[in-house]
Amino acid sequence: MLTSKPMKTAFNRLALCTLILYPLLGQGIDLQPNDIVAPLSDKRFIQISYSDTENSTYYKNGSVVTARPFSSPVVNAQSLTPRLIGTYTLANLPAVSYVQIPFGNIQPEGSIASYPNSTGIGDLSLATAIWPYVNRENRTYIGIAGFLSIPTGGYSNTQTFNVGENRYKTALQIGLQKAIVGNLDGMIAVDTIWYGGNSQCAVACGAATNVPLTQKPLTTLQLGPIYTFNPTFTVGASYFYVTGGATEINNVYQNNVINTQRFLLSGIAYTDFGRFSLQYGRDMAVENGFIQTRLLTIRYAIQF
Repeated sequence: MLTSKPMKTAFNRLALCTLILYPLLGQGIDLQPNDIVAPLSDKRFIQISYSDTENSTYYKNGSVVTARPFSSPVVNAQSLTPRLIGTYTLANLPAVSYVQIPFGNIQPEGSIASYPNSTGIGDLSLATAIWPYVNRENRTYIGIAGFLSIPTGGYSNTQTFNVGENRYKTALQIGLQKAIVGNLDGMIAVDTIWYGGNSQCAVACGAATNVPLTQKPLTTLQLGPIYTFNPTFTVGASYFYVTGGATEINNVYQNNVINTQRFLLSGIAYTDFGRFSLQYGRDMAVENGFIQTRLLTIRYAIQF
Protein backbone atom coordinates (compact mmCIF):
# COMPACT_ATOMS: atom_id res chain seq x y z
CA MET A 1 0.00 0.00 0.00
CA LEU A 2 1.43 3.43 -1.00
CA THR A 3 1.62 6.43 1.26
CA SER A 4 -0.56 9.47 0.67
CA LYS A 5 0.14 11.50 -2.48
CA PRO A 6 1.99 14.45 -0.83
CA MET A 7 4.18 12.10 1.19
CA LYS A 8 4.76 9.89 -1.84
CA THR A 9 5.95 12.89 -3.86
CA ALA A 10 8.38 13.91 -1.14
CA PHE A 11 9.78 10.43 -0.84
CA ASN A 12 10.17 10.10 -4.61
CA ARG A 13 12.20 13.27 -4.64
CA LEU A 14 14.34 11.96 -1.84
CA ALA A 15 14.82 8.69 -3.72
CA LEU A 16 16.45 10.67 -6.52
CA CYS A 17 18.69 12.62 -4.18
CA THR A 18 19.80 9.40 -2.53
CA LEU A 19 20.84 8.00 -5.90
CA ILE A 20 22.84 11.13 -6.62
CA LEU A 21 24.64 10.86 -3.29
CA TYR A 22 26.02 7.38 -3.90
CA PRO A 23 29.17 8.56 -5.71
CA LEU A 24 30.03 10.68 -2.69
CA LEU A 25 30.80 7.47 -0.82
CA GLY A 26 33.74 6.63 -3.05
CA GLN A 27 32.05 5.02 -6.01
CA GLY A 28 32.53 7.71 -8.63
CA ILE A 29 34.81 7.50 -11.66
CA ASP A 30 36.37 10.95 -11.31
CA LEU A 31 39.97 10.96 -12.54
CA GLN A 32 43.00 12.50 -10.90
CA PRO A 33 45.71 14.15 -13.01
CA ASN A 34 47.79 11.48 -14.77
CA ASP A 35 45.33 8.66 -14.04
CA ILE A 36 45.32 8.06 -17.82
CA VAL A 37 49.13 7.75 -17.92
CA ALA A 38 50.02 4.06 -18.40
CA PRO A 39 51.62 2.61 -15.24
CA LEU A 40 54.80 0.60 -14.99
CA SER A 41 54.21 -3.13 -14.50
CA ASP A 42 54.57 -5.26 -11.36
CA LYS A 43 53.90 -2.55 -8.79
CA ARG A 44 51.68 -2.75 -5.72
CA PHE A 45 50.10 0.22 -3.98
CA ILE A 46 47.67 1.03 -1.21
CA GLN A 47 45.65 4.22 -1.39
CA ILE A 48 43.56 5.80 1.37
CA SER A 49 40.98 8.42 0.40
CA TYR A 50 38.88 10.69 2.58
CA SER A 51 35.98 12.61 1.00
CA ASP A 52 33.70 15.22 2.53
CA THR A 53 30.69 16.69 0.72
CA GLU A 54 27.96 19.18 1.43
CA ASN A 55 24.71 19.28 -0.55
CA SER A 56 21.92 21.82 -0.19
CA THR A 57 19.16 23.33 -2.39
CA TYR A 58 16.96 20.75 -4.09
CA TYR A 59 16.03 21.09 -7.78
CA LYS A 60 13.22 19.52 -9.79
CA ASN A 61 13.48 19.91 -13.59
CA GLY A 62 15.63 23.02 -13.18
CA SER A 63 13.49 24.77 -10.55
CA VAL A 64 14.23 25.15 -6.85
CA VAL A 65 11.88 23.13 -4.65
CA THR A 66 10.84 24.90 -1.43
CA ALA A 67 7.84 22.80 -0.39
CA ARG A 68 8.24 20.72 2.74
CA PRO A 69 10.60 19.14 3.55
CA PHE A 70 12.87 21.08 1.16
CA SER A 71 12.71 24.61 2.62
CA SER A 72 16.34 24.48 3.78
CA PRO A 73 17.75 20.97 3.21
CA VAL A 74 21.37 20.03 3.90
CA VAL A 75 22.97 16.65 3.35
CA ASN A 76 26.53 16.06 4.51
CA ALA A 77 28.40 12.89 3.55
CA GLN A 78 31.83 11.59 4.47
CA SER A 79 33.70 8.48 3.41
CA LEU A 80 37.00 6.77 4.09
CA THR A 81 38.04 4.39 1.31
CA PRO A 82 41.03 2.03 1.24
CA ARG A 83 42.05 0.81 -2.21
CA LEU A 84 44.49 -1.98 -3.10
CA ILE A 85 46.12 -1.50 -6.51
CA GLY A 86 48.25 -3.80 -8.64
CA THR A 87 49.87 -3.15 -12.03
CA TYR A 88 50.87 -5.83 -14.53
CA THR A 89 50.95 -6.70 -18.24
CA LEU A 90 47.89 -8.14 -19.98
CA ALA A 91 48.28 -9.37 -23.59
CA ASN A 92 51.46 -7.28 -23.79
CA LEU A 93 49.52 -4.16 -22.74
CA PRO A 94 49.98 -2.15 -19.53
CA ALA A 95 47.19 -2.94 -17.08
CA VAL A 96 46.06 -2.13 -13.57
CA SER A 97 43.40 -3.57 -11.26
CA TYR A 98 42.09 -2.41 -7.92
CA VAL A 99 39.61 -3.35 -5.23
CA GLN A 100 38.11 -0.89 -2.76
CA ILE A 101 35.38 -0.66 -0.15
CA PRO A 102 34.32 2.59 1.53
CA PHE A 103 33.18 3.31 5.05
CA GLY A 104 30.67 6.14 4.84
CA ASN A 105 28.29 8.38 6.73
CA ILE A 106 25.30 10.34 5.35
CA GLN A 107 23.81 13.05 7.59
CA PRO A 108 20.56 14.81 6.64
CA GLU A 109 20.34 18.22 8.32
CA GLY A 110 18.35 21.43 8.15
CA SER A 111 14.74 20.90 7.09
CA ILE A 112 15.35 17.16 6.54
CA ALA A 113 17.12 16.57 9.86
CA SER A 114 14.33 14.21 10.93
CA TYR A 115 15.49 11.60 8.41
CA PRO A 116 17.84 9.00 9.93
CA ASN A 117 21.59 9.06 9.32
CA SER A 118 23.21 6.15 7.53
CA THR A 119 26.62 4.92 8.65
CA GLY A 120 28.55 1.81 7.71
CA ILE A 121 30.35 -0.13 5.01
CA GLY A 122 29.56 0.81 1.42
CA ASP A 123 29.53 -1.35 -1.69
CA LEU A 124 32.62 -3.23 -2.84
CA SER A 125 34.08 -1.98 -6.15
CA LEU A 126 36.42 -3.73 -8.59
CA ALA A 127 38.11 -2.20 -11.63
CA THR A 128 40.56 -3.17 -14.37
CA ALA A 129 42.11 -0.87 -16.97
CA ILE A 130 44.31 -1.51 -19.99
CA TRP A 131 46.20 0.85 -22.31
CA PRO A 132 45.89 -0.07 -26.02
CA TYR A 133 48.04 2.92 -26.99
CA VAL A 134 51.09 4.25 -25.13
CA ASN A 135 53.66 6.75 -26.40
CA ARG A 136 55.76 7.91 -23.47
CA GLU A 137 58.03 10.10 -25.62
CA ASN A 138 55.06 12.14 -26.90
CA ARG A 139 53.12 11.81 -23.62
CA THR A 140 50.11 10.32 -25.38
CA TYR A 141 48.00 7.61 -23.74
CA ILE A 142 44.65 5.95 -24.40
CA GLY A 143 43.18 3.85 -21.60
CA ILE A 144 40.02 1.75 -21.27
CA ALA A 145 38.63 0.71 -17.90
CA GLY A 146 35.80 -1.52 -16.70
CA PHE A 147 34.15 -1.29 -13.28
CA LEU A 148 31.89 -3.50 -11.17
CA SER A 149 30.13 -2.53 -7.94
CA ILE A 150 28.79 -5.34 -5.74
CA PRO A 151 25.99 -4.63 -3.20
CA THR A 152 27.88 -5.50 -0.03
CA GLY A 153 27.10 -2.25 1.79
CA GLY A 154 24.63 -1.43 4.51
CA TYR A 155 21.08 -1.02 3.25
CA SER A 156 17.65 -0.81 4.87
CA ASN A 157 14.39 -0.52 2.95
CA THR A 158 12.99 1.44 5.91
CA GLN A 159 15.44 4.33 5.37
CA THR A 160 15.61 7.00 2.70
CA PHE A 161 19.39 7.40 2.88
CA ASN A 162 21.70 4.37 2.70
CA VAL A 163 25.45 3.96 2.29
CA GLY A 164 24.79 0.83 0.21
CA GLU A 165 22.71 0.71 -2.97
CA ASN A 166 21.35 -2.87 -2.84
CA ARG A 167 22.04 -3.29 -6.57
CA TYR A 168 24.86 -4.13 -8.94
CA LYS A 169 26.50 -1.51 -11.15
CA THR A 170 28.83 -1.83 -14.12
CA ALA A 171 30.68 0.94 -15.94
CA LEU A 172 32.97 1.45 -18.90
CA GLN A 173 35.35 4.39 -19.27
CA ILE A 174 37.70 5.46 -22.07
CA GLY A 175 40.21 8.25 -21.64
CA LEU A 176 42.88 10.13 -23.60
CA GLN A 177 45.76 12.17 -22.19
CA LYS A 178 48.04 13.99 -24.61
CA ALA A 179 50.80 16.59 -24.48
CA ILE A 180 49.74 20.04 -25.71
CA VAL A 181 52.78 22.27 -25.26
CA GLY A 182 55.71 22.25 -22.86
CA ASN A 183 54.63 20.80 -19.52
CA LEU A 184 50.92 21.18 -20.33
CA ASP A 185 48.81 18.10 -21.12
CA GLY A 186 45.14 17.76 -21.96
CA MET A 187 42.78 15.04 -20.68
CA ILE A 188 39.36 13.89 -21.86
CA ALA A 189 37.38 10.88 -20.67
CA VAL A 190 33.87 9.49 -21.11
CA ASP A 191 32.21 6.87 -18.94
CA THR A 192 28.79 5.26 -18.72
CA ILE A 193 27.30 3.50 -15.69
CA TRP A 194 24.66 0.76 -16.08
CA TYR A 195 22.48 -0.02 -13.05
CA GLY A 196 20.96 -3.25 -11.88
CA GLY A 197 17.55 -3.15 -10.27
CA ASN A 198 16.76 -2.71 -6.60
CA SER A 199 13.73 -4.87 -5.84
CA GLN A 200 13.64 -3.83 -2.17
CA CYS A 201 12.94 -0.12 -2.40
CA ALA A 202 10.26 0.84 0.12
CA VAL A 203 10.49 4.08 2.13
CA ALA A 204 12.86 5.78 -0.34
CA CYS A 205 10.38 4.98 -3.12
CA GLY A 206 7.33 6.24 -1.22
CA ALA A 207 5.91 2.78 -0.56
CA ALA A 208 4.96 0.88 2.56
CA THR A 209 6.23 -2.38 1.04
CA ASN A 210 9.03 -3.20 -1.38
CA VAL A 211 8.67 -1.98 -4.97
CA PRO A 212 11.21 -2.23 -7.81
CA LEU A 213 13.54 0.68 -8.55
CA THR A 214 15.33 0.84 -11.91
CA GLN A 215 17.58 3.49 -13.42
CA LYS A 216 18.66 4.42 -16.94
CA PRO A 217 22.38 4.56 -17.79
CA LEU A 218 24.30 7.62 -16.61
CA THR A 219 27.02 9.14 -18.83
CA THR A 220 29.77 11.52 -17.73
CA LEU A 221 32.15 13.60 -19.84
CA GLN A 222 35.20 15.05 -18.10
CA LEU A 223 37.97 17.12 -19.63
CA GLY A 224 40.61 19.65 -18.68
CA PRO A 225 44.27 20.67 -18.55
CA ILE A 226 47.07 19.10 -16.51
CA TYR A 227 50.24 21.06 -15.76
CA THR A 228 53.47 19.56 -14.36
CA PHE A 229 55.63 22.11 -12.55
CA ASN A 230 58.43 19.63 -11.83
CA PRO A 231 58.81 15.94 -10.91
CA THR A 232 57.16 16.66 -7.54
CA PHE A 233 54.16 18.91 -8.19
CA THR A 234 51.30 18.52 -10.70
CA VAL A 235 47.99 20.37 -10.87
CA GLY A 236 44.85 19.92 -12.94
CA ALA A 237 41.37 21.33 -13.54
CA SER A 238 38.40 19.35 -14.84
CA TYR A 239 34.96 20.20 -16.16
CA PHE A 240 32.24 17.55 -15.90
CA TYR A 241 28.95 17.15 -17.72
CA VAL A 242 26.71 14.39 -16.39
CA THR A 243 23.52 13.29 -18.13
CA GLY A 244 20.98 10.45 -18.01
CA GLY A 245 20.16 8.36 -14.97
CA ALA A 246 16.35 8.79 -14.96
CA THR A 247 14.59 6.39 -12.61
CA GLU A 248 11.43 4.30 -12.61
CA ILE A 249 9.69 3.34 -9.38
CA ASN A 250 7.31 0.40 -9.64
CA ASN A 251 7.49 0.87 -13.45
CA VAL A 252 6.41 4.53 -13.20
CA TYR A 253 8.77 7.00 -14.92
CA GLN A 254 9.92 9.70 -12.49
CA ASN A 255 10.86 12.41 -15.04
CA ASN A 256 14.16 13.09 -13.27
CA VAL A 257 16.92 13.05 -15.87
CA ILE A 258 20.21 14.14 -14.34
CA ASN A 259 21.86 17.04 -16.15
CA THR A 260 24.67 18.31 -13.95
CA GLN A 261 27.69 20.51 -14.64
CA ARG A 262 30.52 20.73 -12.14
CA PHE A 263 34.22 21.45 -11.78
CA LEU A 264 37.11 19.83 -9.92
CA LEU A 265 40.53 21.29 -9.07
CA SER A 266 43.38 18.91 -8.28
CA GLY A 267 46.89 19.07 -6.87
CA ILE A 268 49.33 16.17 -6.53
CA ALA A 269 52.70 15.89 -4.79
CA TYR A 270 54.97 12.92 -5.59
CA THR A 271 57.35 12.48 -2.66
CA ASP A 272 59.73 9.90 -1.22
CA PHE A 273 57.00 9.15 1.33
CA GLY A 274 54.28 8.44 -1.23
CA ARG A 275 51.82 10.39 -3.35
CA PHE A 276 49.61 13.04 -1.76
CA SER A 277 46.65 14.55 -3.61
CA LEU A 278 44.00 17.15 -2.84
CA GLN A 279 40.84 17.77 -4.87
CA TYR A 280 38.17 20.43 -4.43
CA GLY A 281 35.05 20.93 -6.51
CA ARG A 282 31.35 21.75 -6.60
CA ASP A 283 28.34 21.74 -8.89
CA MET A 284 27.81 24.67 -11.26
CA ALA A 285 24.35 23.71 -12.54
CA VAL A 286 21.83 21.03 -11.54
CA GLU A 287 18.64 19.93 -13.26
CA ASN A 288 17.36 17.39 -10.71
CA GLY A 289 18.44 16.66 -7.14
CA PHE A 290 20.50 18.43 -4.51
CA ILE A 291 23.22 20.81 -5.62
CA GLN A 292 26.63 19.83 -4.32
CA THR A 293 28.15 22.92 -2.71
CA ARG A 294 31.40 21.29 -1.64
CA LEU A 295 33.47 18.25 -2.55
CA LEU A 296 36.80 17.87 -0.78
CA THR A 297 38.91 14.74 -1.27
CA ILE A 298 42.30 13.96 0.25
CA ARG A 299 44.28 10.91 -0.91
CA TYR A 300 47.50 9.21 0.07
CA ALA A 301 49.07 6.36 -1.91
CA ILE A 302 52.24 4.43 -1.24
CA GLN A 303 54.00 1.52 -2.93
CA PHE A 304 54.62 -1.62 -0.88
